[in-house]
Amino acid sequence: MAETQTIEERQAAGRQARERVKRSDHRAVGNLDRDPVELLQANSKGRVDALIPLRYGRMAVSPFTFFRGSAILQAHDLSGTPNTGITFPVCGDAHLLNFGGFATPERQLVFDLNDFDEVAPGPWEWDVKRLAASFAIAGAHMGFSRGPIADFVMTAVTEYRDRMNEYAQRSALELWYEVVTLDRMMESALTTEGRRLLQKVKDKAAARTSESALRKMAVQHNGRWVMQDAPPVLFHLSGPNSLLGKHQSWADTEAWKGKLAKVFDEYLTTISSERRELLAQFELQDIAFKVVGVGSVGTFCLVLLMVDGHDKPLFLQVKEARQSVVAQFFDAKTHAHEGQRVVSGQRLLQAASDLFLGWTTGPEGRQFYFRQLRDMKVSADVERFDSPLLKGYARFCGWTLARAHAKAGGKAVEIAAYLGSGEQFAQALTEYAFAYAEQNEKDYRVFIKACRSGEIEARSDEDMAADFRI
Repeated sequence: MAETQTIEERQAAGRQARERVKRSDHRAVGNLDRDPVELLQANSKGRVDALIPLRYGRMAVSPFTFFRGSAILQAHDLSGTPNTGITFPVCGDAHLLNFGGFATPERQLVFDLNDFDEVAPGPWEWDVKRLAASFAIAGAHMGFSRGPIADFVMTAVTEYRDRMNEYAQRSALELWYEVVTLDRMMESALTTEGRRLLQKVKDKAAARTSESALRKMAVQHNGRWVMQDAPPVLFHLSGPNSLLGKHQSWADTEAWKGKLAKVFDEYLTTISSERRELLAQFELQDIAFKVVGVGSVGTFCLVLLMVDGHDKPLFLQVKEARQSVVAQFFDAKTHAHEGQRVVSGQRLLQAASDLFLGWTTGPEGRQFYFRQLRDMKVSADVERFDSPLLKGYARFCGWTLARAHAKAGGKAVEIAAYLGSGEQFAQALTEYAFAYAEQNEKDYRVFIKACRSGEIEARSDEDMAADFRI
């Protein structure tokens, strides 16, 4: 075992990092010597060809949706900035909509990071900068002026600082057991409206179960449950509504005894024995392709509908894992298997992870991870928030990100010592957030110009749905 440093030595290391990069230096936007369209096209390689226009169509809606789908641009830009040298597996895409509520295996409702496609070892400040920039960009999208937007960013970053200082006092086990529950959030909410909203979130989460999804997504046919096509969002892989082209044959439900059986068996080896026993009580009913999110559009994502002996459902999502954008621009050792990278990072960063989280390798060498599709999962409808609610949400995001980093990295003491108790870092990140929001607008305009000129094709969900007659 490695020799344990004293708290004083770790604090000294954190303060020493200020010589590597001053806190005020974090205002720098980074390396902007790139073509945003070229980077996005490179990021689209290997995706389902017919779905790439949908990815661009979703990104084209606004500068905010563009930002959500272009994590590769910010990772590229941040690679041109100095970092503290304090690294560990970071989320890689910690924008404000990648936080949400879900149930732990013990059925406790928690608030946490909920997307780990880009997780990889990297500088902790990259996550904080993506979060800060997302509040500046979302705030502008929602029509707020510069003053409130600065308040949102300062709130998120100062909450991160304060919580990290708190976590620096906690033992390793205390950090591992720390959970941000919705009940704790309600207790710490500063406004009546905030508490009322959190109660609505709890009520909504309680209704978002696999059974409710079954009624919405599937029908029984000849004694088996079959998911209903809703292209381009949900479709059977080899049916008349498939968008997979030459890839359509490998994932037929009938092929389950062949290639997909091996895929599933490999997945089972990555979960614990009691969970394998639990899954053995379910029978596969149907498989469909599901299009999710903005940045993930075009990657392979399957939904497995399974039922137990009581005809109760379980939806498993099998999502393709590709190289992290963080790993593309920060040189650090990571897992050889991209699905394992996602699973390991999620288990480290989340307070409690999905019961069925695991990984596997699919046909054509594609790498995947498994998780539940829907289990009391909810996200905030931030575009409906007024200023006090968005400020409160910024506080919870800052708190949650600090908890995730403190647990995953074991570096709370060092980060807290680096940040100190002042506002230098928060002020620098507020300047950074405004500067990056401006850069995001420029990149968005270049992107829209490319869409209009025909250099790239962008189609909306409505455009693509019109191609089908269900």
